[in-house]
Amino acid sequence: MFNRVLILSATSGAGHIRSAQAIEKAFLEVGAAREVRHVDSLEYTSYVVRNLYSKTYIDMVNKAPDLLGWLYDASDKPWKNERRRLAFDRLNTRPLVRMINDYKPEIVICTHFLPAEIISWLLCRQKIQTRHVIVVTDFDVHASWLCRHYDQYFAALDETKEHLVSMGVPRDKVSVSGIPIDPVFAHLKNKIEMRKKYDLDLERPTILVSAGGFGVGPMEELLESLGQLRHSAQVIAMCGRNKGLKEKLDEQSRFANGNLIVKAVAHTTAMDEYMAASDMVLGKPGGLTTAEALSKGLVFVIVNPIPGQEERNSDHLLEEGVAIRCNNLPALAYKIDKLLDDSERMTRMHQAALRLARPRAAEALVYRLLALQAGSNFASQEHTDPNHLCKTPRLGKIWKSGGALVLDGRLKFARRLLRGS
Repeated sequence: MFNRVLILSATSGAGHIRSAQAIEKAFLEVGAAREVRHVDSLEYTSYVVRNLYSKTYIDMVNKAPDLLGWLYDASDKPWKNERRRLAFDRLNTRPLVRMINDYKPEIVICTHFLPAEIISWLLCRQKIQTRHVIVVTDFDVHASWLCRHYDQYFAALDETKEHLVSMGVPRDKVSVSGIPIDPVFAHLKNKIEMRKKYDLDLERPTILVSAGGFGVGPMEELLESLGQLRHSAQVIAMCGRNKGLKEKLDEQSRFANGNLIVKAVAHTTAMDEYMAASDMVLGKPGGLTTAEALSKGLVFVIVNPIPGQEERNSDHLLEEGVAIRCNNLPALAYKIDKLLDDSERMTRMHQAALRLARPRAAEALVYRLLALQAGSNFASQEHTDPNHLCKTPRLGKIWKSGGALVLDGRLKFARRLLRGS
């Protein structure tokens, strides 16, 4: 059993937070720790960092996805951008460092690369003594997840593990657990009972849509496309906290043609039950959403994935035979009709999704950590790159490199980006 467990996430997309919450819940259910604390690391950073990792990221997703994809690919160079990135993070996360030192956790589990970098640096400088665990929350792994000091990585797939190993992580330092999701997704729930519970049609093919990720205008276009289905179907539109979107969809559901029923759902903690009531999920393949959908055996209909990690998640889903992809909304109804016409294909995809699923990933992670604690090989690993230096690069070198310009703890490019100039 662990004494104090600190789980660090970041609100750069909801997946990192949900994964951390799942791990926290698993620790409590297993009884593997006397005290567990989950912290959003961005709450302990400066205004600039909070906006760069959360607001600016969301703005780029909505307004400049191609630029985001280019940045994602351009920065995916193992160990190349480490020093510049770490200089930025260190200058803006001193409150986080103070919190960690005050809490003195026995083990720190990071579901985002920002806190993982900080913990690694603190271990490097021997400023803290703790075990360091890094949980990759996508099916692919970006170079930004690479750290110098850690005890264990947790990966989604065997392929993810091989990718980490190819970048220098020792094989015995990577465990394949799956992406941690709420343990409730492992509970089997009857589809018909769930449809009755939420007043859904018992016979129609049911498509769950993560509507909150589309916004009002695009969502209306999507439903208009689904309205062209030959098959009678129903849509569960998960609107999250977007009240305006739910109001629009409630209104539109009254005018939908007879082939399509739309049920708009506000923010809910019963996502597992709505998924259990569904046959397929339509949306963007974020790591957590995908892992949750797989746990219920849902066929994934991928629509306009965000360039970068979602593109790579899409590749994995398509390769495993659990998804179809639609890049043009006018073809959406045709693609889904074609899928619904082939019940054998639907069954194969459903079975493939269940094979790929790891609904107990959070519990597996906890039990693996307990096993490592009981063994003798749970000692902090330092990457042995001979060019590695534990110190942060000098600001002058960063200036001359043409990269991020650090002045008084702020980044000029970040300030321009936040101002929109």
